[in-house]
Amino acid sequence: MLMKDKVISIFCLVDDILQGIGHEEDKRRKVSDSEVLTTALVSAMYFSGNHHHAIQFMKATHLVPKMLDTSRFSRRIHQVWQLLYEVFLTLSNYLKEFCCEMRYIMDSFPVAVCDNMRIDRCKLVKGKKWRGYTASMRRYFYGVKVQLLVTAEGIPIQFHFTPGRTADVKGLDKLVRELNPEAKVYADSAYTDYKIEDSLKAEKSLLLKIQRKGNSKRPDSKQETREKLSMRKRVETTISDIKKLFPKTIHAVTFNGFLLKLICFICVEQLNHFF
Repeated sequence: MLMKDKVISIFCLVDDILQGIGHEEDKRRKVSDSEVLTTALVSAMYFSGNHHHAIQFMKATHLVPKMLDTSRFSRRIHQVWQLLYEVFLTLSNYLKEFCCEMRYIMDSFPVAVCDNMRIDRCKLVKGKKWRGYTASMRRYFYGVKVQLLVTAEGIPIQFHFTPGRTADVKGLDKLVRELNPEAKVYADSAYTDYKIEDSLKAEKSLLLKIQRKGNSKRPDSKQETREKLSMRKRVETTISDIKKLFPKTIHAVTFNGFLLKLICFICVEQLNHFF
């Protein structure tokens, strides 16, 4: 699909969803909320989150000839970011309800707000709770963890942000509570919590298939180990695809602006599976 055609398709989808949820806005506006959201998604999809370049593209291609300047656009997207999350959830519910998806995979990945050597000068966040450790990379980072839930095909359907120091298991309950009964959720050993496992199984018939450590009280068979490892490869690929959209450094003036760009990157990864 050509770039311009894809942008038009995304706009139509976003506009239809906003109409479907009953969204209303001031008719005197020259640039609609749908156009603002589409431009934010275009910035994440093609310009590494650079709003200025996306605005110039939308003007030059006459997709939004009356596009706002960068400053006004920034204020508008901060006002309507909840609508972006509504679009994401609408597509997620479609996958859960109409596609009858019953297998999910969960994992987390770190996103630094600055280099470690610049922690003392960081203005977006402050405090030790943002300093986390990534065991797979064997390094510390200063920023947030993105807790991500994807389908068996790797399509993101839910996410949650936590401070870098927060244990992965703290985001477990928030991610899986809205899943359909009898669904299976695969995750690594960092999400081990027997009480939550038993609670979800008893209350919602949700089966958490967590990778077990060697000293686990509930060890896996060889077949279960192979199954869990195979499923986890899909979420690792999705995380890699999301990170490919990142610039070398995510530029943001405020912490909310930083999180907004992360939301756009995750939404784009979801949209890429629809187009």
